[in-house]
Amino acid sequence: MSGVIHFIIGWIALKLAWGIGGGSGDADTSGALKAVASSGGGPLMLGFAVLGFLMLAVALAAAAIVGGETSDRIKSAAKAVMYTSFAWSSFAIARGASNSDEAKTDDVTAQVMGMPGGRYIVGLVGLVVLGVAGYHVYKGWSKKFLEDLQEHPGDWAVTAGRLGYVAKGCALFVVGLLFLLAAWHADSEEAAGLDGALTTIRDLAFGPYLLTMVAAGIASYGVYSFARARYARL
Repeated sequence: MSGVIHFIIGWIALKLAWGIGGGSGDADTSGALKAVASSGGGPLMLGFAVLGFLMLAVALAAAAIVGGETSDRIKSAAKAVMYTSFAWSSFAIARGASNSDEAKTDDVTAQVMGMPGGRYIVGLVGLVVLGVAGYHVYKGWSKKFLEDLQEHPGDWAVTAGRLGYVAKGCALFVVGLLFLLAAWHADSEEAAGLDGALTTIRDLAFGPYLLTMVAAGIASYGVYSFARARYARL
């Protein structure tokens, strides 16, 4: 399901870049899940998505508890939280929820900004996201993601993985910058998730071309996700 979601996000990002169909749709996980929900057999597909994400979350949580090295256990725990979030989003959208990830980001950021020292917390989130973005680029460029697999998945999957990780890293880099700007200007609406980051890229000089490359990279990560599902080291 992760591969399908990344394919859809890549397509939405491409539409956003060139205004295809009005460029409608949120280019994030919630937007992709809504696209699945509106397709033929959407509710059934979302049901399978909830089940699949929950199974992955449980397996990863178990690996975090009984795993080996501390770094591997932390990584498994983080992935378990991520897949639990995906499962909840799939369940909520299947029930008709309409809030986008972008709206949720604005709401949460506004709440944090209202706390004592909230600007510094938002700024710290921005720095963490920048760190994650840098690691994505490094992991993709160096092919370090192969360490997550039981065996070599083939050159096609390696190429897709490299392009995918680097593209996601670039998108996350913009997300981190937007959080830092929100903290600097004390404006929660400047903070943005993936959808806002891709819109920011589109509005740059040569933005549609840059966003097209990012969209292709995100779709490439979708290709890699299928190989990872087959060869993943849990």
